[in-house]
Amino acid sequence: MSYSVEQRAKANSLEYRLFFKNCKGQYISPFHDIPMFADEEKAIFNMVVEVPRWTNAKMEIATKDPLNPIKQDVKKGKLRFVANVFPHKGYIWNYGAVPQTWENPAHIDENTGFGGDNDPIDVCDIGSKVCERGEVIKVKILGTLALIDEGETDWKIIAINADDPEASLYNDIEDVRRLKPNYLESTVDWFRRYKVPDGKPENQFAFEAEFKNKDFAINIIKSTHEHWKALVAKKVEGGEINCMNVTVQESPFVSKAEEVESIVKATPPCGPPSPVSENVDKWYYYQKN
Repeated sequence: MSYSVEQRAKANSLEYRLFFKNCKGQYISPFHDIPMFADEEKAIFNMVVEVPRWTNAKMEIATKDPLNPIKQDVKKGKLRFVANVFPHKGYIWNYGAVPQTWENPAHIDENTGFGGDNDPIDVCDIGSKVCERGEVIKVKILGTLALIDEGETDWKIIAINADDPEASLYNDIEDVRRLKPNYLESTVDWFRRYKVPDGKPENQFAFEAEFKNKDFAINIIKSTHEHWKALVAKKVEGGEINCMNVTVQESPFVSKAEEVESIVKATPPCGPPSPVSENVDKWYYYQKN
């Protein structure tokens, strides 16, 4: 199935939102209405691209907003941009999430000893194409890294765009290590240090920052899918998470087209992007711990 996006308000503004539509032109939630699997038989998953490679704006599926559009994260009233921590420029992969997954904060992960981060599970696409924000791509799962982010389990799935010219060469995490030397080490380095310019300590990892293989990663994704199913069926308490959707028939949160359209139309229309501070392109250097 193909998907499209509709921008509302100005990019680089607090009001900016990127809403999703299905092939019928209906507004949908990228969190709840896009299937987890693109092809279950071949173990190909859908990935919603939130942040294109080399960019800095910390975009994310807005889990607390109706219809869960993509918006820019905000801290202390200001838009968040990820710093360039030398030698990394912005995000070093296409970054996004697997739809219909949820890292439940009330569930203590047996592998890490911490609860989830309350978001869909994160994906790093290592393919050669620089994707567009809001693009929905099909990915092959290769492995995972268990980041411990401020006391929360934050799994990072490593995957490759199934349409990548070299996708057939990548079938497990060791293929990444063999074909892209130092790429996994750079990924650990990026996640370890990306918050340091904001005055935060280095992030920690479970398994001493060892990557787990494809089968392990797929099992983690499937477990977060089970948590999502309980969330959207209102079998567990989701707190502030908004479960409005248009296709999940077993969900009490299914909404009619008129209600869904009113959500979108209530946001400002698209406009020219707002200017971005030149500090976004600043480089940060510091000694590794």
